[in-house]
Amino acid sequence: MNPDQLIQHYKMEKHPEGGAFLETYRSPLSATFEGFSGDRACSTGILFLLQQGEISAFHKIKSDEMWHFYLGEPLEVIEIDLTGRLIRTILGSDILQGQHLQYTVKAGHWFASHSLGKFSLVGCTVAPGFDFQDFVMAKRSQLVSEYPQHQEPITKFTY
Repeated sequence: MNPDQLIQHYKMEKHPEGGAFLETYRSPLSATFEGFSGDRACSTGILFLLQQGEISAFHKIKSDEMWHFYLGEPLEVIEIDLTGRLIRTILGSDILQGQHLQYTVKAGHWFASHSLGKFSLVGCTVAPGFDFQDFVMAKRSQLVSEYPQHQEPITKFTY
């Protein structure tokens, strides 16, 4: 399959951070979680597609987000943890070369991603479930001001 076929097959929409997505699961169970305003679904899941040249721009959410590799070329996740450390993780099927089938970005970390080839199809599972009111898109100038040692990847992965 090619990216256009995947987008058409799954009826994917553009995501504000970049790429295309489809929500595939939203738990019918909800609860109030500490640090969140109002109830959240206990878990949510999406399919997420990035094509060559597209980025998922730096953003953060209030929940842990587990990434799952499915199809295409490897995908790189770049994150800045709560101590300011830059972490680069490759999702892909070549586990003997250090790629990961799954990887979890912890709540509150800034993170971005991009495909290392023609396209990458991944899944993302968020718990407590994703809600756009918990989503913060990075402002380039603010992120560079906070983490000047990471100016290059911040500039590359922000709009």
